Parts: sequence; C-alpha cells; structure tokens
Amino acid sequence: MGKGFFQVPTAINEPVKSYAPGTPEREQVLKQYKTYFEGNVDVPMYINGEEVRTGNTRTMSPPHDHKNVVGTYHLAEKSHVETAISTALEARNAWASLSWEQRAAIFLKAAELIAGPYRAKINAATMIAQSKTIHQAEIDAACELIDFLRFNVEFMSQIYEEQPDSAEGIWNRVEYRPLEGFVYAITPFNFTAIAANLPASAAMMGNVVVWKPSDSQVFSAKVIVDVFKEAGVPDGVINVVYGDPVMVTDTVLASPDFSGIHYTGSTFVFKELWKKIGNNINTYKTYPRIVGETGGKDFIVAHPSANPKQVATGITRGAFEFQGQKCSAASRVYLPKSIADEVLGYVKEDLASFNKPGSPEDMSNFITAVIHEGSFDKLASYIDQVKEDDNASIFAGGNYDKSKGYFVEPTVVLTTDPQYKTMCTELFGPVVTVYVYEDEKWNETLTLVDSTSEYALTGAIFSQDRYAIEEATKALENSAGNFYINDKPTGAVVGQQPFGGARASGTNDKAGSAQNLMRWVSPRLIKETFVTPVDYRYPFLG
Repeated sequence: MGKGFFQVPTAINEPVKSYAPGTPEREQVLKQYKTYFEGNVDVPMYINGEEVRTGNTRTMSPPHDHKNVVGTYHLAEKSHVETAISTALEARNAWASLSWEQRAAIFLKAAELIAGPYRAKINAATMIAQSKTIHQAEIDAACELIDFLRFNVEFMSQIYEEQPDSAEGIWNRVEYRPLEGFVYAITPFNFTAIAANLPASAAMMGNVVVWKPSDSQVFSAKVIVDVFKEAGVPDGVINVVYGDPVMVTDTVLASPDFSGIHYTGSTFVFKELWKKIGNNINTYKTYPRIVGETGGKDFIVAHPSANPKQVATGITRGAFEFQGQKCSAASRVYLPKSIADEVLGYVKEDLASFNKPGSPEDMSNFITAVIHEGSFDKLASYIDQVKEDDNASIFAGGNYDKSKGYFVEPTVVLTTDPQYKTMCTELFGPVVTVYVYEDEKWNETLTLVDSTSEYALTGAIFSQDRYAIEEATKALENSAGNFYINDKPTGAVVGQQPFGGARASGTNDKAGSAQNLMRWVSPRLIKETFVTPVDYRYPFLG
C-alpha cells in the first residue's frame, strides 16, 4: 500500500453567517428550533457504540421557558461508568494504531457535517439548551467547533512533523504516542464547542475518552454525539455518560488506567479533582495529565486617553453577551473619573435599547435567560445585597423574574470600594461592577487590577496613549492569559487567539493551539545507529 508524507487541508476560520431577515440560514434554524422545542427527545448514554438507557431519567427544559419539557436523558449507575472505562481500554489498541491521517479524516468530516447538514441542528439545540441567541450559537456551536476540528488536525500534523536533528551515522526520530490508558473529559454548559473539543482533541491524538457533559448541556451534546457517529468515530473511542458528577468522577479516578483529565468548569471543583488525583497517585500506572480551564474575574481598565464610546461598547458586549456566562466575560471595570460619566451614559443608552430579556427564537433579543434556577437565585441575591449596601448602588438594571424563564436584567453596579464583593467574586451572569478612580492614580489602579482577583483569565486595556498601553501590558503581565488592547476581553478565535489563563483560572494549556494537543501525547525518542561500535575503548585511553 502506498505511503506518503501527507499535507492536511489548510485550516481556515469558518465564516460566521449573518442570520439576517430573509436569509436561508435564518429560516432553517427557526424551523429546526420549532421542531426541537415542540419535540420530546429521549437521550441515551453512548457506551461502546451502543445507546444505553437506564430508565432513571431527568427532564430537559429551555432556561427561557423552564415549564416546557423538550426531552429526557438517562443517568448512569457506577456499572455504566466502569463499562465505559473497560470498553474504552478495549478500543484503545486499534484506535492508537490507526494511521494518523485516518483519525484526521474522521474529524475533518465532522467539521464538514457541522458546516453543512448539522449546522441548523447544532445551533438550534444550543439556542434551546443554553438560551443562546442565534449569533452566540453560530459563533460557538457552529464556527468555533468547526475551527477546533480543522485547526487541531493541522496542529496535529505540525506536531508529528517536528523531529530532532540527526548526527552522522545515526537517525533520531520522535513518535508522539497517545497516553497509556484513557482520558476523562468534563465539559461545561456554556460552550457547545468546548463540550465537543475536550473529548475530540484528546481522541484526535489517539486517546480513548470517557466524557461527562454538563447536565445543563445534554440537549446539544446529543447533536455532538450524532455528528461523531456519522463522521466515523469508532465504537468505544468516545464514551458518553450522564449522572451524579461525584459518583462518575470517583469511579473514573479510582481506575489505575486513568491517564489524564481535560476539564472546563469551576475553580473549586478543579481543585477538588486535583486533590483526588493526588491522593490516588499511587494507584495510577502513569502520572496523569491535568489540564483545566476554570474561573475568571475578567477586567476592563480604561486610561484617561481612552475613547469613551469604544469603552462603553467593550463593556456592553464584553459583560452582557450570552448573559455574562462566558469564562471571559467582563465583570469588573475601572474607569477614570474624567470620562466615567460619558462612558456610563453610553452604556445606559445601550441597555435601554435592549429588548426585555426573552426567548432566543425572537431574534430581536440581545439578552435571554441564565442557565438554571441556581444561577438565577445566586445573581438575585447579589443584586439585592447591592440595593442594601452603602458602598454600592445599581446604576442600571437590577430587576429579575423567573416566573417563565430565568431572566436577569443586565445590571451595572457602581461601587466606591475597589474590594467590594462583586468586584472580587465570580458571578457568571449579566452583572458588571464599575469602580471610578482618580485620573492621577493610573499606576495605582494597575496595581489594584493585578492584586484584586485570584483569577487570571482575560482582561482588556483601552487607551489611545501608547506609553500607557505598554505600561499596562507590563503591569498586568500575570493578570490575564488572554490580554486585549482596545477590545472587549471575550471572543477568542481558534488559530488566532489561543485561549487559557493561569492563577486560579487554570493550567493555561491554550485550547485552540498545538500546545493543548501536546498534552495528550507522550513522546518517544528513537535513536538508530547504523554502524554499531564493537569496542568499548575510546581514543583517549591510548
């Protein structure tokens, strides 16, 4: 059979469709939305290529219409998790031995399926499951996921191509083996693309995976499973289980063959996982790879030279798109006194132009619902506390209602205390807190930004003064893994802005880059000597 050094298709970012009135994509996604919304899907687990139903189910409802049931999903017992592990290990030999170009072809096909026949399905499912507007669904569930799949194939080929030098008479080469065992993927509710990429990136490098999606994202996860099946991911390579996260995790981490975790979620949970892995370290055959992207308390800091309208737009988009439920969402803002009133005036105008929070089916809505009642109650409690405190006030918004959906009005909090609780605590909702500083305290404010939060995920500086930009870039070096100049701190694009942060925001392994894929391989150096010595004596011996 012929062999070759294969060049993969050049990865390009998937164009974002407009969904403007009258466009075919708008009509298609609304039709699919209606079908899903009026349906009642039964979502099984997926283990070794088989649909597994336990009869122990939970219902799924859109956050923006929580009384409407769109389906049910089945919960795992411990035996199902153990089966998922054992069947993954059985599948490992064949999958790890498969030629890399065959693995690449599977995930390139998955990208094309999402770009074409599954686009309306995965976007509509994300609109329903996570209450994303069509624009937010399109840039996430369609475009970012397509980009992850295409660019990861390109990154994989670059990794395999990277080889050491060889001296005269020897040949050095490196093979990039998958990890010995299986990888555990735990994915969040807020990005369908992340939910698919965490298991897919590890699998692409030859690993087998046990994947537990968020309970709040099962509806759109079902579409991901359908895509992977049609793309040709073999049985047992990616096994999907739902259920009690503690039981599932404890079962997985008790296995000697556990070799890595790919995680996106809360900082607290990630630290608990790290602790459990450490406590079990003598159980494992190898040191597990621990890769996680966790929380954020992301900032916008404006210099007195900043353009007020640009700052305001950065706040409005950065804080309130997808109801602030992005790890990268702007949630604390530092404005100089000289432009603060103008910036805040523009923000208030923006908020006044929003429709009342509602369903994403109404494409005139910029804001929909937060993910579930627990999130709603938490946000409402913080808003209520602001209304009572002397050192903070509601500048805009501040209302909420969960009678039909979990709707929290976009809210701007003003505080006179830079250490006020909503300046420091991750809220994960449409609430942003603003602190106004004296212009001459620019340097002190940069120190304040750096020292206020335990997180270091994203941040943005707005300024027209290049000296101030450089000063902020240096002062905030450790404050954000993704740092933005004159732009909002959200919207990282695969292949352009590798994403991840440090401190309490994670291991900074940069999803959307070759750096992340390198975590899912174990390189082996092979040195071959062509003329082997037959005498131990070196010349210096005489």
